[in-house]
Amino acid sequence: MTVEPRLELRRSPLAGRSDVREIPFLTMINVRTTADTLLGVPLPAPNRVAMAGERAILWLGPDEYLAVAPAGDRVAELTAESAESVVDVSANRTTIELSGPHARDLLEHGMSIDLHPRAFGPGQCAQTLLARAQVILRQVDSHPDSTEPTYHVLVRGSFAPYLADWLVDASKET
Repeated sequence: MTVEPRLELRRSPLAGRSDVREIPFLTMINVRTTADTLLGVPLPAPNRVAMAGERAILWLGPDEYLAVAPAGDRVAELTAESAESVVDVSANRTTIELSGPHARDLLEHGMSIDLHPRAFGPGQCAQTLLARAQVILRQVDSHPDSTEPTYHVLVRGSFAPYLADWLVDASKET
């Protein structure tokens, strides 16, 4: 028997905030597999992202991936056949989206990885610390209205308010 969550009871970690752009309730499935493909696409190389339509598959480790899909997507059912382990971690993280001319500077202010386009670009991801909060950083294609990069910062729900406060404060300095 499948029990559907009562959607009206869900509350995103950054609900009510207008100072950061949150993409709440994305479906996130942690997958452990030694297969060559997932969701019909080849698995990504280290620190890369493979796309399967609107679904993204992020490399997390030698046999570990994170499938990220729109809210309510049943990606777990599709990955179960080709994986050794499938765990729904959707409630574990929320996503903060950063874009614009100062997004890279803002992120580099709080992390140690090089985000220069020669080192980190669209289709790449990294597990890192941002302002001492553990995050998964992903650069998606440049924003449609500009050539500036757009980043998705996947952060645990319990750290999201802290990180949002840090980002707002740090943005005043950049």
